[in-house]
Amino acid sequence: MRQIYLDNNATTKVAPEVVEAILPFFNDYYGNPSSMHTFGGGVMRHVDQARQEIAGLLGASPGEIVFTGGGSESDNLAIRGTIEALAGRKRHLITTRVEHPAVREVFHHYQKNGYQLTELTVDGSGALDLDELEQSITPDTALVSVMWANNETGVIFPIEKVAQIVKAKGSVFHTDAVQAAGKIPIDVSRVPVDLLTVSGHKLHAPKGVGVLYVRKGTKLAPLILGGHQEKGRRAGTENVPGVVGLGRAAALASTWMSDENTRVRHLRDKLERGIVASCKDVRVNGKDRLPNTLNVSFEFIEGEAILLMLDDLGICASSGSACASGSLEPSHVMRAMGVPFTAAHGSIRFSLSRFNTEDEIDYVIQQLPGVTNRLRELSPFADAPAWQGTPLAHDHDHEH
Repeated sequence: MRQIYLDNNATTKVAPEVVEAILPFFNDYYGNPSSMHTFGGGVMRHVDQARQEIAGLLGASPGEIVFTGGGSESDNLAIRGTIEALAGRKRHLITTRVEHPAVREVFHHYQKNGYQLTELTVDGSGALDLDELEQSITPDTALVSVMWANNETGVIFPIEKVAQIVKAKGSVFHTDAVQAAGKIPIDVSRVPVDLLTVSGHKLHAPKGVGVLYVRKGTKLAPLILGGHQEKGRRAGTENVPGVVGLGRAAALASTWMSDENTRVRHLRDKLERGIVASCKDVRVNGKDRLPNTLNVSFEFIEGEAILLMLDDLGICASSGSACASGSLEPSHVMRAMGVPFTAAHGSIRFSLSRFNTEDEIDYVIQQLPGVTNRLRELSPFADAPAWQGTPLAHDHDHEH
């Protein structure tokens, strides 16, 4: 059976060029880059080259690149490291209602431990209110964290404007750019972010490696103590194969980005048009999106059921509802956007990459209407139009 992979916001295929770059570091160049001998020093030169390649993708200087174990670690280092460096002198934090759990859960942890937390709202298209952001920042605001692009909907936030507002108010600014890096241009020499997160496996590098960009002069307490690696900002022997792979992927992303914004966008738009034209009671979630991401909600049916039937057809996607096992709650992103209850549970995310083909998109468009029609026939809510359009309550500040 054929496999069509449309879940690239969850993880990506490691590019063949990246695999080729990595393999020698398991057998030939296995030295510890911190060793004094020439064999280890030769490995460090490859780590430094990767640092330069990633800096080039972000418009940073190599000394501002800190290698980590992935996006979640980078988010934790950014948030915890900033708060610890301030030593309690400021106790107000700001983020959004639609952040990835690697950001959101850390802020909720500090909220439970006495910090004041403001979670900015989004409108029905997923857009931020910049006036709300500006009015929320106070002299006590230690840190603002706003993602560059949403992992569920692909909605792109105006990070340059956000960063300018935050820096004018004197707070530290972090952005989770995990979904944006390699898909759209990022230039920290022009956008005044202090801290920025990248994850390798979202841009065709291996899992288990990430980056935190730390602008020169930004105070940051280390999360992991031990050796002197990464200039004391992240102890532990570097994951050299992963680091080299991420460097190669960053260099490739710089050349592939035009393809992402033309051919991949064309395929995403074709899929969107095909679904809207052939499926009943469907809505597209979010505007101003990443070129590879499509989140659609199907009224009156469960997203998980759709995914299981698509899986039987060899189509890999993911549920926008991201429900916890045994929970009837749709995703916090759908709640924040006020997606109607009857649609929120039927949310599906299709996320493409440069490895997808037009033939694959044609196959999905051909198969999906039959899946949704069969499920809708079984749905007890399909004949209850009075529910349609009932918005979900917005997700208010809460503690887990």
